[in-house]
Amino acid sequence: MKKVYKPYWEWEDYINGMWRKVDKEQENEMLQQAIIFTGNHIEYGNAMREVSNVWVNTMLNSLTNTSINRRAFVGHCAVQFKLNIPEYITRMAWKHLSNKQRALADIEAEKTIKQFLKKHDQQNKPIHKGM
Repeated sequence: MKKVYKPYWEWEDYINGMWRKVDKEQENEMLQQAIIFTGNHIEYGNAMREVSNVWVNTMLNSLTNTSINRRAFVGHCAVQFKLNIPEYITRMAWKHLSNKQRALADIEAEKTIKQFLKKHDQQNKPIHKGM
């Protein structure tokens, strides 16, 4: 699949503050929320699929880029989308999960990425008419 480029000002993650910093008090509260949320692979996976359908520009730009950690990226987006928690806090939360919780979250992320790319690929296939 070809890499799709979108300008950053069209990225929904950027528009919604995924890359912002918060004060220490908020950070501690958000960290606890993120640990609980990311530790529940069902809820987390549902949020991944939901954000992949809503943040189309972000997903096209990032999920067609095979040089990034797409599983982590879609997870960071899911937490920002559902809880308004910036990505650096989600990275901190990941360190608090068990290996099993991480593995289950990674499975959900892989499913989401495959579904998104399949849908994108089908929508962009050229239509060939018979002669």
